[in-house]
Amino acid sequence: MSADDDSSTLDCGRTIDELSSYVEAGRTPRDPHIESCPDCLNTLEALERVGQLSRDLVADDAERMPRPPESWFEGILSVIHSELRAGRSFPIHHPDPRVTITVTEGAVRSLVRSSADALDGIYLGRTEIVGDAETPGAPVRIDLTASVAWGRSIPDLTSALRDLVYRVLAEHTELNVTAVNVAVEELHGTEGEE
Repeated sequence: MSADDDSSTLDCGRTIDELSSYVEAGRTPRDPHIESCPDCLNTLEALERVGQLSRDLVADDAERMPRPPESWFEGILSVIHSELRAGRSFPIHHPDPRVTITVTEGAVRSLVRSSADALDGIYLGRTEIVGDAETPGAPVRIDLTASVAWGRSIPDLTSALRDLVYRVLAEHTELNVTAVNVAVEELHGTEGEE
């Protein structure tokens, strides 16, 4: 993505390329805007997670597997970028009727992604919140895509991911999650990958 590409520009005007360079420079010199902007901070977190994922895969590859294709990493970065947008606002109940608290769709997606990072052998792709989540108590469905490590149990990993998402969303949001669907779209680290 080029700096002129609108799809690589955050709502605040910063680009993914600028933030990537900032991460590569060790977040120095400190940029006050980036360090205080929610969109930039979410993007930095995502870039750092992808960087760690890349390092982990390279280490694993050095031991036994070929590296995933470059398009795999580009696909993950593209999905992360699209999910960083704030999106809809979901209400959170507060006992004082004068107080309004909401959590953005982007924050919920980021919560799901960062929680899923704790699972070894499965990498989250896209997260979609389906339903009228803006209405308190309305049923919503969470649709996820994922990549599973070659040789790992798809049923076990998808079940663990599903359970984790139910638990995390129940703990941190008031979404009425009625289903969590996981579609495994690819295997990474397979011997046939170029």
